[in-house]
Amino acid sequence: MSFNKIIIVGNLGRDPELRYTPQGTAVCDISLATNERKRDKSGEFQDVTTWFRVTLWRNQAENASKYLKKGSPVYVEGRLSLEEWTDREGNTRQTLSVQASDMHFISGGPRGDEYSGDTNDAPQFAGPANSSSSPGPAAAPARNDDDIPF
Repeated sequence: MSFNKIIIVGNLGRDPELRYTPQGTAVCDISLATNERKRDKSGEFQDVTTWFRVTLWRNQAENASKYLKKGSPVYVEGRLSLEEWTDREGNTRQTLSVQASDMHFISGGPRGDEYSGDTNDAPQFAGPANSSSSPGPAAAPARNDDDIPF
């Protein structure tokens, strides 16, 4: 058995690109960036950005095109693949590509704002970005001291 699933929370690097197949199915391509701060050999912090090409279909594609723009934060789930291609200079290049199965808009401050820990400032999932009837994730039940196992 094998399993291929990726979850990405990042920001759009450019505005969504919506198109339609000859059969009328909506397809939207987005460029999604994730950022990580790492220390280099000299001890200095460096920002490392990883780019993903994400393809959305049907209602998710139309909603992404309608509501997202460059810099928008978004949550995406899907299948990851690595595409190899040759550029104009003859160099072999690689692109991380994701066929999205689920997408959620994330509300929050402008790009670059860090979550301060206050619940009022926390980025929130705005709900599914498709019109399927499947329910979203259930809220965790409230815990009290009787629920703690020690």
